[in-house]
Amino acid sequence: MERLDKTINSYLDVWLGPRDPRVKGWLLLENYTPTFIFSVLYLLIVWLGPKYMRNKQPFSCRGILVVYNLGLTLLSLYMFYELVTGVWEGGYNFYCQDTRSGGEADMKIIHVLWWYYFSKLIEFMDTFFFILRKNNHQITVLHVYHHATMLNIWWFVMNWVPCGHSYFGATLNSFIHVLMYSYYGLSAVPAMRPYLWWKKYITQGQLIQFVLTIFQTSCGVVWPCAFPQGWLYFQIFYMISLIILFTNFYIQTYNKKASSRRKEYQNGSTATVNGILWWRGRKANASVQHKGATNAWLHSTAILGAVLMWRTKQSLNIS
Repeated sequence: MERLDKTINSYLDVWLGPRDPRVKGWLLLENYTPTFIFSVLYLLIVWLGPKYMRNKQPFSCRGILVVYNLGLTLLSLYMFYELVTGVWEGGYNFYCQDTRSGGEADMKIIHVLWWYYFSKLIEFMDTFFFILRKNNHQITVLHVYHHATMLNIWWFVMNWVPCGHSYFGATLNSFIHVLMYSYYGLSAVPAMRPYLWWKKYITQGQLIQFVLTIFQTSCGVVWPCAFPQGWLYFQIFYMISLIILFTNFYIQTYNKKASSRRKEYQNGSTATVNGILWWRGRKANASVQHKGATNAWLHSTAILGAVLMWRTKQSLNIS
């Protein structure tokens, strides 16, 4: 394993250049192998987990979900606060910020961003809970792609550009995760579900986050500084891929549901109208039949009366 790590590290150093020495020896950052193994195990569980659970009863996980989501909400809130204060203390430039000019604030940002990287490993549990609860419809291409790639991307970020312009996307994402994991935690409590109305707006917030990240990253391309340009181009393309997948998810989840509800409403209205027309037609037919029956009865009575009068007259003539 040690020889493999050395080989991989040598290739990475040749390809990407020297690493940032400030993170040397940090947990999980020394070698890429552990991060890669975690990602492979994650994908194996995504593939085999639903098969294993196919003939088993789903687990509730209600209590642990509340604790898990509360923990991630608090961690996200901590990261958001520390990143905002670190950026303020370091006087970071919005348009482009290198990785060396922030002084002590840079180290503060690096420490927080390590927690951000590590949180991506913790968030694998999102998928595992879906599997245990047999919510397989939530294990989408978007979900797996996002979870599997973020851990790997942030391993590289932490080794080569662990501060500077890297702060922006993580700051926005931490804020969105405060909203998202608080929503998930509350939704694990059945009594709270009727009061949770902001899920749709969390997805909208995620899309806004990606657009803002592209804008801020593009500023570093237009007004460059000492931050490596290759990382900026990579982030722009990655954000575009997330916008495409999240937009598709939004359309499938919300727009199609709204369209389906409108169709059901229209079908219901048509059925009501048809019902009214049918009732009116039946009433009209009944009225015609009633009139026909009345006329026939009057006609029959008149004939019977005429016959009786003729018989009475015949009787009188005989007498």
